[in-house]
Amino acid sequence: MDLYEYQARELFASYDVPVLGSRVVTNPADARAAAEELGDGLKVVKAQVKTGGRGKAGGVKLANSPDEVEAKAEAILGLDIKGHIVHKVMVAEAADIAEEYYFSILLDRAERRYLAMASVEGGMEIEQLAVERPEALAKIAVDPIVGIDEAKAREIVAAAGFKPEIADQVTNTILKLWDVYKGEDATLVEVNPLVLTPAGEVIAVDGKVTVDDNAAFRHPHHADFVDNATEDPLELKAKESDLNYVKLDGEVGIIGNGAGLVMSTLDVVALAGEQYGVKPANFLDIGGGASAQVMAAGLDVILGDAQVKSVLVNVFGGITACDEVANGIVQALEMLGDAATKPLVVRLDGNNVEEGRAILAAAAHPLVTMVGTMDGAAAKAAELAKEN
Repeated sequence: MDLYEYQARELFASYDVPVLGSRVVTNPADARAAAEELGDGLKVVKAQVKTGGRGKAGGVKLANSPDEVEAKAEAILGLDIKGHIVHKVMVAEAADIAEEYYFSILLDRAERRYLAMASVEGGMEIEQLAVERPEALAKIAVDPIVGIDEAKAREIVAAAGFKPEIADQVTNTILKLWDVYKGEDATLVEVNPLVLTPAGEVIAVDGKVTVDDNAAFRHPHHADFVDNATEDPLELKAKESDLNYVKLDGEVGIIGNGAGLVMSTLDVVALAGEQYGVKPANFLDIGGGASAQVMAAGLDVILGDAQVKSVLVNVFGGITACDEVANGIVQALEMLGDAATKPLVVRLDGNNVEEGRAILAAAAHPLVTMVGTMDGAAAKAAELAKEN
């Protein structure tokens, strides 16, 4: 789960990472009050959306007074930034910047370890720096067992070329950011920019944090980071049922058991859909040991998507027996009743396939069509989506 910048700042502060004062608000009047509470001095009003390019889109503005803060907040709230509508802004003390740096810790999946990256040329997009001046970006491997201790932090500082007079400060900040990364089970902690003020202080001005949802059971407070107002309601509904669901921009709903099978199904549907002008509507993996109740919950989510015109259920029975899947389909259709109006194409194979097909045949639901092959099922689902 990606955090908003204000949430990242709150985490940083809880681990004693140096940050400036800030408040998050949802309306211009509260933005003015926040500015007054933060005291005199230049303020920055920043859109809180989970995407980059806020400044270029008009989502980051400086203000010299509470009146200006209120006006800037009014201009930013409601903006559409790359498909993200701004519902909150952060009012923060503006940093007096002498120099800008970059630092991040991330999960290097390919190498099965962590990676620290640092540069004394922060403030710009790191992807741009990595392409234009790769030698300016230090990349230091971090052993997951050892983590970042003081020796590793000093290695990072030296590799990035931080000046000796601030080496101790940066080292200390890196150690605290590592505490955030480790303590919150994060997969990314990034500060861009990490700034040096004219007074010689090192401060984290902007932060990005991604926490691992698989570790949520260790962090009950991570549930507070979820913004229900901006989350897709179907994805929230799927999450409540512990379903692996991602909404896409298409017309053919897809359910499968196992991520690999679902990905293959997406590809086959995309290919078949070219003939009919339709695309996959979602990724939904019911898992390797899914019960009839899980299948029913998955169908409930997909059939609730107004954009979906047909549904393809593609199951290879292994741990999940085909008769369980078939029972789930029948139960889901009974539960939904008249609300179920979209055709289902079902392809079953593997464990208990004959029993599963017999259950569907006996139910004889008018919305269900059984097809024996994956290619055939994808083609039929695409055809039905086009017809509907």
